[in-house]
Amino acid sequence: MTVVKNALVRTSPDTARERILTAAYDLFSRRGIQDVGIDELVARAPVAKATFYRHFASKDDLALSFLERRDEIWTSRDVIAEVRRRESAPVERLLAIFDVLDEWFQHRDFEGCSFINVLLEMGSTHTLGRASIDYLAKIRVHVRTLAEEADLNDPVEFAHSWQLLMKGSIVSAAEGDRVAANRARQMAVWLIEYHQHNETVLPQTQANH
Repeated sequence: MTVVKNALVRTSPDTARERILTAAYDLFSRRGIQDVGIDELVARAPVAKATFYRHFASKDDLALSFLERRDEIWTSRDVIAEVRRRESAPVERLLAIFDVLDEWFQHRDFEGCSFINVLLEMGSTHTLGRASIDYLAKIRVHVRTLAEEADLNDPVEFAHSWQLLMKGSIVSAAEGDRVAANRARQMAVWLIEYHQHNETVLPQTQANH
């Protein structure tokens, strides 16, 4: 890769912005936010530092755009759209989430969930931590919708429990357990059965949803 230093890359602003965001997506998803510096980002793009700041006020501003892009690519396209493509039956769509996760866990470049990673790295009170919490909540909304389509009882509580299985399998895979999704899938079957036969689940927790 040719690194351009102290020179304005002659490209349209939109193209420059996209190159910066593409570089950030690769670096942030693999290494987190704090380990990646502005100099490395502009070299990877490559753009001049002035061009970087013309599009992003700060590294945190870029990281927010990265999280938004991660939601579009990973959550909406790679997981939710994929399970809908694979399965027509509502319950099987839910279980297909763990099939998709299992395939992801087998990738040599498996990087874990960026929302979990950034939340733990930055903390829940940081702007990026709060954004990560919001994107994790969006995943629960997707799961809740799938649960409603499957006519499961208490889909809000179901989505919280389901996401525990998703998060747990992702963290376990990061530890090296590459069959974690299969383990979680079996527990997911039990969770679905529970919500098919119980009308009300943990009503005292509803106020927090």
